Amino acid sequence: MSPDTFLKTLFTAAVAAADPARCLPPHLPAPPKGRTLVIGAGKAAAAMAKAVEEHWSGPLEGLVVTRYGHGMACKRIEAVEAAHPVPDSAGREASIRILDMIGGLTADDLVLCLISGGGSALLAAPAPGLSLDDKRDVTARLLRSGATISEINCVRKHLSAIKGGRLAVACAPARVVTLAISDVPGDDLSAIASGPTVADPTTFADALAVLAAYGIEEPAPVLAHLKAAAEETPKPGDPRLVRAETKLIATPQVSLEAAARAARDAGVTPVILGDSIEGEARDIALMHAGIARQVARHRQPASAPAVLLSGGETTVTLRGKGRGGRNAEFLLALTIALNGDAGIHALACDTDGIDGSEDNAGALAGPDSLARAKALGLDARASLADNDGYGFFAKLGDLIVTGPTRTNVNDFRAILIEDDSN
Repeated sequence: MSPDTFLKTLFTAAVAAADPARCLPPHLPAPPKGRTLVIGAGKAAAAMAKAVEEHWSGPLEGLVVTRYGHGMACKRIEAVEAAHPVPDSAGREASIRILDMIGGLTADDLVLCLISGGGSALLAAPAPGLSLDDKRDVTARLLRSGATISEINCVRKHLSAIKGGRLAVACAPARVVTLAISDVPGDDLSAIASGPTVADPTTFADALAVLAAYGIEEPAPVLAHLKAAAEETPKPGDPRLVRAETKLIATPQVSLEAAARAARDAGVTPVILGDSIEGEARDIALMHAGIARQVARHRQPASAPAVLLSGGETTVTLRGKGRGGRNAEFLLALTIALNGDAGIHALACDTDGIDGSEDNAGALAGPDSLARAKALGLDARASLADNDGYGFFAKLGDLIVTGPTRTNVNDFRAILIEDDSN
């Protein structure tokens, strides 16, 4: 098996472990006495809805919203598509419809909420007094700033009519069971899709502090709304959330473990570095390069052949005008750092199949990447300075294009260190 095929096999195993058709059915609750209403949002929402339909015997109705291109045909649950990561009117209208649907529920009813990464942008109903354009503006500014996903979601919760636990409050007195696929470092339930059905530990003051930290002073209505702090999100212990529960059905760690099993089956020692690695993509790449060299030169923390596995969500502070994606940026920085070291191959992909806003999941790199680039007249360092990882690997023919996977457990990175002793 070639190094590239091996790395792709690991990525496939990681994604399969988070497939809703596989991981959702064991977590379904018993049918209620009353109605069962299915709602939800995220890149996996349509696939999750389809899995519910295929394993639910009683009456069923509902609406979920997913990213454009991530839909699936469902029979009883409507699946609509909207924009991500910057929200649009389709997401706003879907969110308003969801809020309308949950009005008038009783204690005998069940709300099955299907949540996955991407739901923050897709549940786009703004708080009273704010417009969709206000939310779009601040979201775009935050995405360019290098803010972490937790910081971005803190702001989103406090600009929303639905996130930060507000959705669960609106469902009362019905029972709310949320099935969640985690795409956030640490599997923080309040951060997955900005926690629409769980208590929110953050405050309006925290949201203002995030904007201040990144020098974001517009749009004015957003700052005014946050400073007014008129209606805080429900906090831990809020009695209105007593009938709301959440079950994690897929996580980055479970997917990394699936990839580790596939590596062992191929006779390669896996080393899981962490499932919640955050930071600038190019800085995280330097750390991974150092560990790969430690394995190659000193057989620590494992002897070659070995593969380093990691997950989490890196960030990219935009300085250039190239076509990026955090996984392509990571891989380009890693390629530069390794500088052609023999026997080291790498893959970096987003498990949702979309690296940022591009059409690829990620890319592959190997010891010959820099030499092949030079032969084509490509300057790796200039590409990195321009945040053009996509363009660099596209010209090498090393992009990985899967299309939407309809799940999302965040970034997946695998670095193979071959045994050179033979």
